Amino acid sequence: MAIPPSLPFDAGLLDGYHALRGTTAEPMSMERLPQIRAEDAAELPTLDELRRGGRFEVTSYQIPAESGDPEVTLLVCTPVSAPAAARPAIYFTHGGGYFSGDHRHLFFLDPMLDDAEHFGASVISVGYRLAPEHPYPAQIDDVYSGLLWTADHAAELGLDPERIVAAGTSAGGGLTAALASMVRDKGGPRLLGQLLMCPMLDDGNDSDSALQMDGADVWDRSWNGFGWQAMLGSARGGPDVSPYAAPARATDLSGLPPAFIDVGSAETLRDEAVAYADKIWRAGGSAELHVWPGGYHAFDLVVPDAALSRAARAARRSWLERVLAAG
Repeated sequence: MAIPPSLPFDAGLLDGYHALRGTTAEPMSMERLPQIRAEDAAELPTLDELRRGGRFEVTSYQIPAESGDPEVTLLVCTPVSAPAAARPAIYFTHGGGYFSGDHRHLFFLDPMLDDAEHFGASVISVGYRLAPEHPYPAQIDDVYSGLLWTADHAAELGLDPERIVAAGTSAGGGLTAALASMVRDKGGPRLLGQLLMCPMLDDGNDSDSALQMDGADVWDRSWNGFGWQAMLGSARGGPDVSPYAAPARATDLSGLPPAFIDVGSAETLRDEAVAYADKIWRAGGSAELHVWPGGYHAFDLVVPDAALSRAARAARRSWLERVLAAG
């Protein structure tokens, strides 16, 4: 399918698009999964890269899961220039379609570390179990367990438990949205806000934007559908999918922390992100929505120096500044 002429990609993003599309043009499959994971492993940063040459203190924790399953790994990254105590926290969940990615990847972490330095905050990046080896609810159970532990150990970590912002990219954005609802429903620490970046929310994979951008977006219906199938198996698309798995299924979005939601206008996940913001508004909640013109999936991570990417990061930081000030 050709790129729709009414939705061209931003010119400043094209070089990154062509480089990334070369690796995602082939449909995703179980046969490709080992290769994808091997590529992930090859890109893991060194400890010095995580420390940014000594500007961050980095500690890894193995914490017990609430479900009694294997331990959850949390990576805590704190700028050495940050206050010693009562720091805000960015609780971050990485992307990767539920089947790939790693909580240490700088591809996902770099913008969060930038914001941590700016705000004097700690980033807590959660390593959740991956599908299909670990189907739903393993992912959200791990993310929820990590948040509870973070809040319970806030004093020893130097954090203010009343100033935790949950953030996530792509699949991590979907898990962050699910986390906000789970905390509301099951109890847990008060979240100051939820930052949902190009979130993966709807297991249907059949929105107008998904159909429109099929074969064009760097994350198209093949990859998106594989991710949902990996996590949900035969339940995918059926009537019993939990909103903790696919937040688009939620019927009640009242009582949630303020949300920032952004997405590209030329990406598969556009319509579900817009619909989710609308649901929050209809429930009387707070949501700031940005649809970046000509943006494909995760464009700001692929081409961070593009003008559109800088605008997206500036908008997120502005929202974070207001949310942290209000907290």
